[in-house]
Amino acid sequence: MITVTEATATAGALKRLSDEGVSIWLDDLSRKRIESGNLAELVATKHVVGVTTNPSIFQAAIGSGAGYEEQLTDLAVRGVTVDEAVRMMTTADVRAAADVLRPVHDATGGRDGRVSIEVDPRLAHDTAATIAEAKQLAWLVDRPNVMIKIPGTKAGLPAITEVIGLGISVNVTLIFSLERYREVMDAYLAGLEKAAKKGLDLSTIHSVASFFVSRVDSEIDKRLTVLGTDAALALKGKAALANARLAYQAYEEVFSSARWNSLGGARANKQRPLWASTGVKDPAYKDTLYVDDLVAPGTVNTMPEATLNATADHGVITGDTVTGGYAQARADLAAVEALGISYDEVVRQLEDEGVAKFEAAWQDLLDAVTKSMDSKGVDAE
Repeated sequence: MITVTEATATAGALKRLSDEGVSIWLDDLSRKRIESGNLAELVATKHVVGVTTNPSIFQAAIGSGAGYEEQLTDLAVRGVTVDEAVRMMTTADVRAAADVLRPVHDATGGRDGRVSIEVDPRLAHDTAATIAEAKQLAWLVDRPNVMIKIPGTKAGLPAITEVIGLGISVNVTLIFSLERYREVMDAYLAGLEKAAKKGLDLSTIHSVASFFVSRVDSEIDKRLTVLGTDAALALKGKAALANARLAYQAYEEVFSSARWNSLGGARANKQRPLWASTGVKDPAYKDTLYVDDLVAPGTVNTMPEATLNATADHGVITGDTVTGGYAQARADLAAVEALGISYDEVVRQLEDEGVAKFEAAWQDLLDAVTKSMDSKGVDAE
């Protein structure tokens, strides 16, 4: 039975979430969503103030063909390469979405109203190529509210610094570990320092750090299930929240440091934590778990539409559910380690798998576009 407090929290859960300082972004995009007015409707009625994309999202959208046939035909007639065709289609969608969200961007001083597009995932371990791709994407989209997604791999770190130093806003993606997250924040600060030396206006540079959530539970829960003891099973569903809460603690530390204060005094923006992969993978868990239990000011939660709708329908937002839980979070991760499950091994595996999944999705997209262009009687190679 839902209590009076829970009922109040459920009513207008998305508004309550927004009022708590959480920016709600949609983790999905397609041409049909834009052209039908659905994206504008979500902005107007569901408190959506940003959009994230990734190779898997574009693979699903463009692979379906819906809304892309005319452009595909034109690209085929021009004889462009498949890679160019994909970039023309994805940047067109991001540009159009950015136009829909431009009023939000203007109203929030650039904080929200953002649309993210990812560098080619095949470049995840190539710093120079990532930098070049980020510059090209920013030029192609040509909107002040675009964010270029760069993976938080070892090779991605210096790319983040360089791209931020050029004044381009960045969404750092595929962050799983606390150590890597601190390296990402350091790379961002270094980028701001480079931008400051060039005389750039730091207030125009924005960044989020996409800390992945549900995949941590998926991998650790699998290992806990194999152990099968009462102690192991009692820890299921706790690691991902613990990891994210400790990430927020790290964010608070870094963005209250003397190094940050000097940049903040120059009107720089904090790099906000973004909770990514927030759709639950285990049906045994409540479908709003990674929303209700990760409420903290100054964060972003990017949600698949199913999670967005579930939160609107029955999310229970009861205030900050992060900052009071650091001790318990440390205890939960320590308990997992004590059972012989290596945190370092898990997060390293998840990063490798994350890059591989996006590479595979990108290749599937390239294959689908190749097939479509070939069907129009034009050699797409």
